[in-house]
Amino acid sequence: MSSVKLRKYTCWIALACLVVPMFGSYFFDDMFSSISNLFSNPAQLELGWDAAAYGLYTSGYSVLCVFGGLIVCGILLDKWGVRITGSIFVGMMTAGAALVLWAITSGLAPDKSLTVAYIGCMFFGLGSEIAGVAVTRSIARWFKDGPMAFAMGLQLAIARLGTAFALVMAPRLVPAKTCNATYTLAETARPATLGLGLLLLGCILWAVFVALDAKRFPAAKDDARSDEFHFSDVLKVLTNKRFILISLLCVFFYSSIIAFKKFAGAILVPRFDVPPETASWMVSMLPFATVVFAPLFGIMVDKVGHATRWMLVGSVLALIAHLLLAFAPSGVPFWGYLAMVFLGFGYSLVPAAMWPSIPRIVPDKVLGTAYSLIYWIQNLGLMLFKMIAGVILGKAAVNGPVHVELMFVGVCILALLLSADLHKVKLN
Repeated sequence: MSSVKLRKYTCWIALACLVVPMFGSYFFDDMFSSISNLFSNPAQLELGWDAAAYGLYTSGYSVLCVFGGLIVCGILLDKWGVRITGSIFVGMMTAGAALVLWAITSGLAPDKSLTVAYIGCMFFGLGSEIAGVAVTRSIARWFKDGPMAFAMGLQLAIARLGTAFALVMAPRLVPAKTCNATYTLAETARPATLGLGLLLLGCILWAVFVALDAKRFPAAKDDARSDEFHFSDVLKVLTNKRFILISLLCVFFYSSIIAFKKFAGAILVPRFDVPPETASWMVSMLPFATVVFAPLFGIMVDKVGHATRWMLVGSVLALIAHLLLAFAPSGVPFWGYLAMVFLGFGYSLVPAAMWPSIPRIVPDKVLGTAYSLIYWIQNLGLMLFKMIAGVILGKAAVNGPVHVELMFVGVCILALLLSADLHKVKLN
């Protein structure tokens, strides 16, 4: 086999190793999403958390990211390279998940277990985000002269399959009980146990990737190049209007989907009068759609271009989905499924066009920092909207799902306005 063909196959082997840590990360992050309705009745949970406590726990994911962690670690990624930095944060992601699992099974009082889980979620969140940046940065390097959008779309699709796996498996790992029964700590922790196992597997395959990357890009040719990183380069990125618009679009678009997924069960079950198992299948359409369409849309972006146009279309689809979730007739599951179809297409289209656009507008030597800055801005919104959604659902027992959806409609409108402005500016 020629060296050219061997190198071509090695790219896909490396990609296969990169997607598993992200698969595990997405699973662990969404492990309670389709059973979030459990927290509406804390009397049934030996864990004792209510909806507001669950919302606070999920917001912990973004705390270290927001308070400087992502920016500092993104700079380290550009200075130290993906092998060292990525290994540190893949390990941190797994250690944080282990701490969350311990908190859930510890038998501590609800407020204390929540505090420990919150800390674990903070470390898991920062580790997951920087690991994600390292994965994206690695794909940009390995596929620099090839089908980058397709490779990123494929990675995104498989990672989100982790979300789909979580949404489908959680109601089966923690099956519904009668109103008088109690969920034990061990039962509640089953999704976290499986998630930690997936992350440990991801650590092993990350080590395999590091070995491949070291062979393909020796130390002298790693990220510490003669084209040295300078802080002035970061200032140039922050004054780039196209970068700012993409960053803001990212925060509002992703908040309308990721924050929604955290409370999908608590929204879909009462809105459309379906059991938790059906709601889990509804929301699992989102990641399943990306498994099929994100790579296809990636190919489209590689071949056709017009990335800003596809971001605009995806934002419109997300807005239509949340309008249906807010205003469609209640008790009719069809509208829930239709909303998930629109949201799934948008969830595939915008990222497939957005993430490969960053290397086109940012110098390669600060690419890790640029992705980290976007993730930082994104996490500001995610932390805020998760907390707000939890508070709304906790206070408005009857109309809470509709009120939350009105918030998401507003978020989608902002995303649509930003994508329209970005389409006017163009990326070239």
